[in-house]
Amino acid sequence: MSLLAFSVRRILAAIPMLLAVATLTFFLIRLAPGDPAYLLAGEGGTPEYYAQIRQKFGLDRPVPEQLMRYLWSVARGDLGRSLQQGQPVLTLIMQRLPATLLLAGSAFLLSASVGVLLGVWAASQAHTIADRALLGATALGSALPVFWMGLLLALLFSLRLQWFPVQGMTSARPPASGWGATMDVLAHLVLPVMALSAQPLASFSRLTRVKVLEALTEPYIRTAQAKGLSGSRVMLHAARNALLPVITVIGGYANVLVTGAVLTETVFAWPGLGRLALDATLTRDYPMIMGLVIVASIGTVGTNLITDLLYASVDPRITYG
Repeated sequence: MSLLAFSVRRILAAIPMLLAVATLTFFLIRLAPGDPAYLLAGEGGTPEYYAQIRQKFGLDRPVPEQLMRYLWSVARGDLGRSLQQGQPVLTLIMQRLPATLLLAGSAFLLSASVGVLLGVWAASQAHTIADRALLGATALGSALPVFWMGLLLALLFSLRLQWFPVQGMTSARPPASGWGATMDVLAHLVLPVMALSAQPLASFSRLTRVKVLEALTEPYIRTAQAKGLSGSRVMLHAARNALLPVITVIGGYANVLVTGAVLTETVFAWPGLGRLALDATLTRDYPMIMGLVIVASIGTVGTNLITDLLYASVDPRITYG
């Protein structure tokens, strides 16, 4: 089976899953306490006014009918309109999506590349003082929650040392364009990326270390050593064969990074989907919550597909039949 046929089959198989996620989310958010009509109109309205608000947004219809109407609109590419902002949900998501992709993508690249390199290096220095120091540091990084790490970084590098800005994506008066504008965004990006990448970096390095050490005990490694290959060549062979389970975990963490971005964006006032999701949850903005869940689910399907396709590039024995 070709990669294209495999990809199409995986996408078609994901449609029922997306439908199930949308349906479950639709019912769950309505079980949470709070009436959107009260949050829209305030606490001082009359029952008639609240009923008018519910009728305007279709909240007075039976829940199954609301679900079918919503799924039909999603099938036509319409995610509805935000109850709070009155704009199309898809438009608001697309406005915030680049900021989240920049944050989560930067954290993903940093944690994956540095984590794997540190893991391979730790395996080459197994049971030495350097290896034990790295294990201790990664254990600490895995234990610290994202929001706590963000607060610590903000206190140290922003408030005390004043090396980096602590909030937002740009300065109050950013450079209009060019290199200055790019450096301004990068300066605001440093602390959020460090906070968001700490846990996955620690996990990737520890897993890579374990898998490389396991690969070094395989018979083909002894054969390579008997042939006179250098230590670096032997380590390269072991690292490549250890990458398959590491890729699986890295692919799964791509979705976790987007979830962790909710807390990171809140701590650093980063204008991404995380802040949008938090505001929508607090205001019971049902269409916005549903739109964010659907977009996140599509991202999960895409990430898993890319992970599966990477297997063949790492291990040529894998075929898509």
